[in-house]
This record gives sequence, structure tokens and C-alpha cells, in this order.
Amino acid sequence: MMLVEQTTVPGTAMPVAQFKDHLRLGTGFADDGVQDAVLETYLRAAMAAIEARTGKVLITRAYTWTLTAWRDLASQALPVGPVGAITSLTITDRLGAEEVINTDRYTLEPDLHRPKLVSTGICLPAIPVAGQVEIGFDAGFGPDWSDIPADLSQAVLMLATYFYEHRSGAGMGQGDLPFGVSALIQKYRVVRLFGGGGAA
Repeated sequence: MMLVEQTTVPGTAMPVAQFKDHLRLGTGFADDGVQDAVLETYLRAAMAAIEARTGKVLITRAYTWTLTAWRDLASQALPVGPVGAITSLTITDRLGAEEVINTDRYTLEPDLHRPKLVSTGICLPAIPVAGQVEIGFDAGFGPDWSDIPADLSQAVLMLATYFYEHRSGAGMGQGDLPFGVSALIQKYRVVRLFGGGGAA
């Protein structure tokens, strides 16, 4: 399985001004924007960490996910959420021949934690031996920072602040998130069941 991010979050969608306010940095000086690129880097790092811990894409991007077999013949849970649309489904055989699957053969079952690709018939299209399927989809709460739930956006600002204040590396733990951040994201985390085969 391989998940590839096809688009990135544009700089205009990053809340640099809000982050400055959160840090209580001074404004009104000639060099107000001198740290913008650095602050954006910390925001992106915090977003990536929150997304990794929760399995939720904060700002909408396009993805492709490649599989060699369906986990369930009638449906397939997608690796991240929330998913707004499935944009393509392509089967490739072992010789590289591709078949683009018609959209009337599958649909999206929306869910915050476990969105699914679902067959509109009995089974999803067969994946040939030594072949693969590539699923294209758009995931995220929306294209703008304001689309992100307030608790998650606050968690990003708090974690970015933590990264910024510990940018020398001193005092940082071994991968653990600060308690306040962990508390804010807890309800968004996927709970694995049955050896990783399910989620709550």
C-alpha cells in the first residue's frame, strides 16, 4: 500500500498572522514579515504531526492510494479522512495495461473516521494477480484554515508554538505531544481494533 499526496497546502492557506498573534509577537515594525517563512515551517510541521496522530487531513489535498488487494470485496476503508470525493479508480494488470473504472460501479461512504469506497453492486472491481488498483480522492475538512474544527486548529497553534519555543531541541521529549495538544486531538484519533483491522 502506498499513499501519495498529489497536492500541497498553499502558503496562502497557512495562518501565519494568527500564529503571530498566538505567540504575541510584536507588530508594526519594518521587519514584521522577516520571520514569516520560519513560522510557516513550524505550522506545517505541527499540521503534519497532528495529521499523523489523528489520521485526519486538515486542509484539503488530493491523494492517490495504491493497493494490490481489497481488504473486503464489497468495500474498502480509506487510509485518511474526512474524504470529500473519490476522483478516480484505475486497475492496472501485471503488464501495465490500465482500466479506468466507471463511476457508476462505486460510491463514497462518508465518515469522519473510516470513509469507505463501496461497490454499487456485489463486489468491487477485481484486481488481477500481480496487478494493483489506484484510488484517487480528495481529503480534508476544507480548503481554508477556517474550515478546520476549532479544537484541531488550536492544537496546531499550540504544537507549532511548542516547536518554535523549543527550536534548539532542548527540553523536547521523545516524540510525545504536549498534554494540552493530546487532549484536544484525542476524540479525532482512530482506535484500532482486531489487530489493526478496524476502527472506532
